[in-house]
Amino acid sequence: MQPQTFIFFGIIGSGKGTQVDLLREYLKDKNIVSDILYTSTGAEFRKVIESGSYTGQIIKETLEKGFLQPNFITTSLFTNILISGMKDEICLIADGYPRTIAQSESFEAMMKFYKRKNIKIIYIELSKEEAMKRNLLRGRTDDTKEGIEQRFNEYVNNVIPAMNYFKDKVGYSIYTINGEQTIEKVHKEIIKTLGF
Repeated sequence: MQPQTFIFFGIIGSGKGTQVDLLREYLKDKNIVSDILYTSTGAEFRKVIESGSYTGQIIKETLEKGFLQPNFITTSLFTNILISGMKDEICLIADGYPRTIAQSESFEAMMKFYKRKNIKIIYIELSKEEAMKRNLLRGRTDDTKEGIEQRFNEYVNNVIPAMNYFKDKVGYSIYTINGEQTIEKVHKEIIKTLGF
């Protein structure tokens, strides 16, 4: 069996992180995969911010304003995870990368390098109104109304095109999931859609 590769897309508030965790648990519990490499660029950015470095300060300012990080940083963080963690049979789950068309091109080159085929893209769709509501309830420090608005705009202008880059590409399938349902229903829809 081909090693599994998943990319998750979803606006802030879509519950993407939760769904990634649920899928990881499901794949392990059902013995569909034995080993998972989970790449969260968001977690990597937080590590850089917490390090207190100059780069971390700039990343923090960019994040608070709701802008995407520059391609070179995001790609280098993602590449480092692959270099240190990638194995032949491992299941790869990408969360937070690619976020721009340039990153999608890099991702495609990486997948060719690692001989990955049949890549499944899971897009958790959520309306702007619902995303706003959920994010303001979440109350994270970088979640001001302006910040969320900016992040939503970045999402529509950069991230959706990054996902659409893979439309009609051989070896890539995009699955759109209704993110307005309960956590459990979203999870069930993902499992059903993926055919597990």
